[in-house]
Amino acid sequence: MLQIVIVTGFAVAALINFLPVSGVLGTAQLMKLYDISLEGRDLAILMRHRAVLFGVVGGVLVAAIFLPGLRVAALLVGMLSMTSFIVLQWLEGGSNTALSRVVVADYVGIAFLAAAGIAMYLKEGNA
Repeated sequence: MLQIVIVTGFAVAALINFLPVSGVLGTAQLMKLYDISLEGRDLAILMRHRAVLFGVVGGVLVAAIFLPGLRVAALLVGMLSMTSFIVLQWLEGGSNTALSRVVVADYVGIAFLAAAGIAMYLKEGNA
């Protein structure tokens, strides 16, 4: 049972991180994802790179499903990525509906990673 919670937690968090990877395809996809306008090539490059980084985080989370030695690091990377967006969004104040959906998705990812982390702890017999 604990293994199912661990795998599910990492899988859901990975899926959430893979969703914005489509932004790599270009400005139009990024504007659709986030309901924002991208003025100039510089911002488009930064946002497309951000999409690549989401792929990296998602890849690490998937790898952790199969490589238990990577799980603690993957858990920390996933939590840091999602928590940092929520904190930055909160510090800046309100955002559009699309970005508010990202915050909700990040809360879901955090909850699943937290469940995976607790299951990892219990599985190690530390409880």
